[in-house]
Amino acid sequence: MNLRHIEIFHAVYVNGSVSAAARALNVSQPSVSKMLRHAESLLGFPLFERTNGRLVPTDDAHTLFSEVSEIQDRVYALREAGRNLRRGSSGVLRVSALPSLALDALPTAVSRFLKTHENVRFDLQTVHHDDLLRKLYERETDIAIAYEVPPAAPIGQRWLGEGELVVLYREQDMPNAPPRIELERLRGQRFVSLAASGPIGQLFGQELQRLDLELDEVVSARTFYIATSLVRQGVGMAVVDSFTAQASLAPGLSVRPLKPQLTFDVHAMFLLNRPPTALATEFLKTLARVIDTP
Repeated sequence: MNLRHIEIFHAVYVNGSVSAAARALNVSQPSVSKMLRHAESLLGFPLFERTNGRLVPTDDAHTLFSEVSEIQDRVYALREAGRNLRRGSSGVLRVSALPSLALDALPTAVSRFLKTHENVRFDLQTVHHDDLLRKLYERETDIAIAYEVPPAAPIGQRWLGEGELVVLYREQDMPNAPPRIELERLRGQRFVSLAASGPIGQLFGQELQRLDLELDEVVSARTFYIATSLVRQGVGMAVVDSFTAQASLAPGLSVRPLKPQLTFDVHAMFLLNRPPTALATEFLKTLARVIDTP
């Protein structure tokens, strides 16, 4: 089977009929039927049976579809990458960042950069660690800003700076907090957990294990934004990254770094065959200065 056979089979399987597949592919029904028969001839077994006027996949078709769907996903990704490449422009910087960095650090860097580069256009979006590689491979973004470089991934990276873990809390809950807080001091306090939230959550979880410390976790939040909102509502304290904490400060809230200090790196990631342009490199320098600002 070639890619056209795979596309036709996938469309008929998903849409349930030759006519629906033809509409989805914007081709004629006879061409779909012809290619489907040709695919069956090459395979040596039928893919569909006609029952009560409908096409019903055979058992062999079900088995084949699990393999074909992965190929079809990559074909879609390739087409999307081509469309994104055509939309590219030397005057457009397409940057994705973790939500924690997109709250304040990235907008601040963009604002500063536009003061001296008025003709530059930005295409900004958030990205999560699990989706970082896909956005780069499919050309949805040129640069991804995140904390952890995926291991063994064929991508390039530039170090931009570092952040640290901090305690975000209501001042009334800890009125005499020291300049730095030992995690032991949080024992017995109502705590909003982020243990499942990517590299930062893992870093914090490892420190709790090292200290053999168990906190009073009243809520487990999947995002830092939810955690900071819960702190603001008085649900409990939270340990978050310094970028999220600074962007979320409000009257009555305070931030303290941990003792000992727990830091993490911030990286700009890109495809090896599409390194940052001179313009993008200049912007990354601006972002690095923002990240380095206490």
